Amino acid sequence: MSNINSSVELNAWRAELIKSYAPDRPLITVCGGTGCRVYGSEKVFNAFQEVISNQGLSVSLAYNVKETGCHGFCEKGPLVVIRPQGTMYTHVKVGDVPEIVTAIAEGKIVERLLYIDPQTDEVIQNEDIVPFYKNQQRVILDLNGLLDPLRIDEYIALGGYSALTKVLQSMSPEQVITEIKASGLRGRGGAGFPTGLKWELCRNQPGDIKYVICNADEGDPGAYMDRSIMEGNPHRVLEGMIIGAYAIGAHQGYVYIRNEYPLAVKHLIHAISQAEECGLLGENILGSEYDFRVQIKLGSGAFVCGEETALIASIEGHVGEPRPRPPYPSESGLWGNPTNINNVKSWASVPIIIDKGSDWYSSIGTETSKGTMIFSIVGNINNTGLAEVPIGISLHELIYDIGGGIPNNKAFKAAQIGGPSGGCIPAEHLDVPIDYKSLTSLGAIMGSGGLVIADEDTCMVDFARYFMKFTQEESCGKCVPCRIGTKAMLETLERICAGEGQSDDVEYLIEVGQAIKLSSLCGLGQTAPNPVLSTLQYFRDEYEAHILEKTCPAKVCKGLITYAIVAENCPGCMVCLRNCPSGAITGAKQEVHVIDPELCNRCGLCMSLCKFDAIMVT
Repeated sequence: MSNINSSVELNAWRAELIKSYAPDRPLITVCGGTGCRVYGSEKVFNAFQEVISNQGLSVSLAYNVKETGCHGFCEKGPLVVIRPQGTMYTHVKVGDVPEIVTAIAEGKIVERLLYIDPQTDEVIQNEDIVPFYKNQQRVILDLNGLLDPLRIDEYIALGGYSALTKVLQSMSPEQVITEIKASGLRGRGGAGFPTGLKWELCRNQPGDIKYVICNADEGDPGAYMDRSIMEGNPHRVLEGMIIGAYAIGAHQGYVYIRNEYPLAVKHLIHAISQAEECGLLGENILGSEYDFRVQIKLGSGAFVCGEETALIASIEGHVGEPRPRPPYPSESGLWGNPTNINNVKSWASVPIIIDKGSDWYSSIGTETSKGTMIFSIVGNINNTGLAEVPIGISLHELIYDIGGGIPNNKAFKAAQIGGPSGGCIPAEHLDVPIDYKSLTSLGAIMGSGGLVIADEDTCMVDFARYFMKFTQEESCGKCVPCRIGTKAMLETLERICAGEGQSDDVEYLIEVGQAIKLSSLCGLGQTAPNPVLSTLQYFRDEYEAHILEKTCPAKVCKGLITYAIVAENCPGCMVCLRNCPSGAITGAKQEVHVIDPELCNRCGLCMSLCKFDAIMVT
């Protein structure tokens, strides 16, 4: 790599690179995202290199092996895709590698490693027709399974930095902002504020010093959309930031990312270094008069630092606590200067909009919610992973067509959307279009894209308690409504789940929840009661069963259930007795056992170990 001094030089380099990156070239791609790495994808990648080298197949096969970013289908990792055929192998282990290489050489398929549709039991060979992928519209994640995130030349060969070239060569800052406004892009971090308008407000502020920040402090339980983008395609985020900074008039940017994302941090550092070496960051970018630099600021994992003003305080070296607004960051942000903050997904959308045009982008989605959204689908669902879909898709399509439905054919009960600050959507609204307006009308929010699925066996009171526990622990404590109110709500929920609920608890939760929403200092506190209030709206009967009838309909809450042995099914095998941690089970071998409810700690271990369906919950 050498310094590129003009758009002409960049385009010439791109033309040369394209020759080496033909879409039909033989290639073995191994997912190298964090999820697949946990299951050993690095060892699988190394095994492919070793097997091909040892067998002398590197020339005869002409297959290169590449480690890419997250493919999104985390449920089936480690994933290996053979290109250009598109053959996708799931749960690949090191021991499978020689068989796969031999199959490639012989033009065969390793059928036992192919994907099996959980709803139809169909064996599917090609990645493109796997329902999880086929029903998505990948705009931001389109290159994640194709390029090596550590190689800027691959990103450039696939069109990277062409949007930046276009901007610096032929667009004024005002024209860039007009294009982003016309696209209808809204912030993907939670609030959904129009991105172009946000840029315009910042640009119109007086002063020569302005900043842009990428908010990569992703903290929702089960959410990893931003992490996967930064791991798999960091240059697209950087390109979006450079374009946005040019439009706003900023010359310094920051990526605020949590320290718990080591792979994303590593790839970002590498990408920044490469971009600087190539002349795409720093002084006189692409021979223009525009200068811009990016620094990384590591966060310590505080959820509240996802809030703009708390994030700014952290970058400045202060405790990450929010401050009252106004003034908003666009007026007075980092060190008192106008500052624009956007989420990772928002920045990554910018080069695509500039390249393909605002008309193309705004044709995706609904009338008021444009583009795509990446959802992290977790919980009781067959296909756990990342799904990028047009905004406006129905919840039913997302769960059943892409997510593969609920395991063991159980019924869908509810979905918590928008993270711990989001809201709960019940089965009766499965056909609701997922857009900003529709979700707000149901008491939920789009948020940053977290989606937790609950099935028929989920206790919605315990479900709400889980999210309230998270937000209460993450409260910075600066304002009384959030600090005291969330604690009061959590204590009430814990009493209810323990069988100690009182007749006025429901009204108390509603009253305190509304007070927190109205009077908390920042967005964390203002949305913290949402999981409780939305479950009360749709599942009030479950709360009342816990409080008035002292029962948990889902048989989950330990304070409201009892384990007992079904005499006719118990052979006296003594497995439960030997493994009971509290010594609550008694009985002789080959005789019916008995559980002492006073000693039982309701851990459920006996039920999980019993092979005779001899344990029941009442």
